[in-house]
Amino acid sequence: MTTTHPPRTGERLPFIDALKAVGSQLIVLHHLAFYGPMSDWTHQLAPGLVGWFSQHARMAVQIFLVVAGFLAARSLAPDGHLQTGRPLALLWQRFVRVSLPLMAALLLAMVCTEVARFWMAHDSLPAPPTLWQFVAHALLIHSLLGVDSLSAGVWYVAIDVQLFALLLGLLWLGRRLGMVAQLLVATVVLASLFHFNRDSGWDNWAVYFFGAYGLGALACWLSRVDAGRNAPGWLAGMVLLTTLALALDWRTRIALALGVALSLAWAHRSGWLFTWPRSRALGYLGRISYGVFLLNFPVALLVNAWFTRYASADAGVQTLGVLVAWLACNLAGAAFHHGVEQRLGRLGRARPAREPAQAVALEAEEAGSQRSRK
Repeated sequence: MTTTHPPRTGERLPFIDALKAVGSQLIVLHHLAFYGPMSDWTHQLAPGLVGWFSQHARMAVQIFLVVAGFLAARSLAPDGHLQTGRPLALLWQRFVRVSLPLMAALLLAMVCTEVARFWMAHDSLPAPPTLWQFVAHALLIHSLLGVDSLSAGVWYVAIDVQLFALLLGLLWLGRRLGMVAQLLVATVVLASLFHFNRDSGWDNWAVYFFGAYGLGALACWLSRVDAGRNAPGWLAGMVLLTTLALALDWRTRIALALGVALSLAWAHRSGWLFTWPRSRALGYLGRISYGVFLLNFPVALLVNAWFTRYASADAGVQTLGVLVAWLACNLAGAAFHHGVEQRLGRLGRARPAREPAQAVALEAEEAGSQRSRK
């Protein structure tokens, strides 16, 4: 059994890389199936497959929510106690690390959208952007203000920062009041699962998603090999209470989040979190997942527009366009990761040795690359 150790900057976690890789590809395929005219042609050839990606693959966002909570807990409070004495500075670093790549990606997205608009007219194209839209997105408040999104999935980046802030605040409050911070986190998880997550009116706020995010954090703490003999009982209680919330109001997304949390707990406890799977491809796709997440929608629109304008109106040819778009999304995400995300990310890197990890999301991040993002 692998001994639990504190996170190190740049540490690779193959199990999480694999989850992020799978999750990011499902999100790309969801967008390809849901947006753009090419998917209408592909639907003629494989209606069941396209329908599944269109309606259900989006639940992969639960993977990123749980992973983000797990990584944040492991980085901010690996033993359940907040490690930093400067929580506001840490939150600002987090904001910078995710918002700078987002702004760069949005500028690219606006260019791609205008080129696509020249080649085709389709309802999946966002309206021409305004300065206020861009500012609201840069401040991560566009969803709160009801501002139309400049790109699909951008809402997640704002929610990720909200969730990080909420967890950080609960950990700080626990330390301030001399309370067990995990109990505060568990309380908000239950409030989310039994109330807020059942009301879509809250879906622009962190409390709506904290059920999944907090399950990841609790899984991290309760699966430590030094968590104590009561940890398995607390973990079973987490499963029982989540099951009761599902019995009250079944939500497949929460069931998936629970499954991901349990898989992370098992991998953490057994040591597989650090050693499996040994796949360079999955590891790389996990690292570039935030870049893929940020750019997949505008790149997919661009490919859709080109095939609409220049390719024949044939189901086979347009389906080839979907495959080209899938490949292009990954290549663009890789280029963005190496050429933009990593460089901008250094501006928000914390100076102390210990930094909070960014999940993805996304993903992206988390979402983002697994580099112990802060």
